[in-house]
Amino acid sequence: MFDPLMVRLIGPPINWAGRNLAQRGISANSVTVVGFLIGLGALPALAFNAPTLALVLVLLNRVADGLDGAIARATEKTDFGAYLDIVLDFIFYAAIALGFAFLDHDNAIVVAVLVTSFIGTGASFLAFAVIAAKRGLDTQARGNKSFFYSGGLAEGTETIVFFVLVCAQPDWFIPAATIFIAMCWITVAMRINQARVAFGANATS
Repeated sequence: MFDPLMVRLIGPPINWAGRNLAQRGISANSVTVVGFLIGLGALPALAFNAPTLALVLVLLNRVADGLDGAIARATEKTDFGAYLDIVLDFIFYAAIALGFAFLDHDNAIVVAVLVTSFIGTGASFLAFAVIAAKRGLDTQARGNKSFFYSGGLAEGTETIVFFVLVCAQPDWFIPAATIFIAMCWITVAMRINQARVAFGANATS
């Protein structure tokens, strides 16, 4: 929901940093992988009851996620880079959710529902992108992306706000996750409706 606003706010400084890193020979894919490994460290941090460390690692991962795209735009975007970025992002999201099951076993059922919700938002997002590419559709609302980014109530910005909140206040995980799960399924419904309008039997390519 807030991704277009965040692109306008943080896009210029992130793009500046990306250009500088590109000039130093740092590749987008290396930043993607390093950022993923850093973010993945939040899972054991949560498992060992270190949510503050997990919060720092999550934020570092998100900085890297912004920088890899900026570096790619400053050099040359590749289909593999876009593929790697989205695959590792979804693994990262699921891993952070799993970490809260290790942090407190009472969270396990809600974590399972949350991961299922991530599958719903991920599937609706990627399936829309596939058909949009087939039809030659494009959007710049969420920045210069390698494929179509469909909107929703729970996008990247909202997901990170949720993770930051529950890492800062782990006792809030169940109520916060319950609200976020609802946002995810509203997003799935919004994307299905968007696809019905864009790709329905009467829609033109």
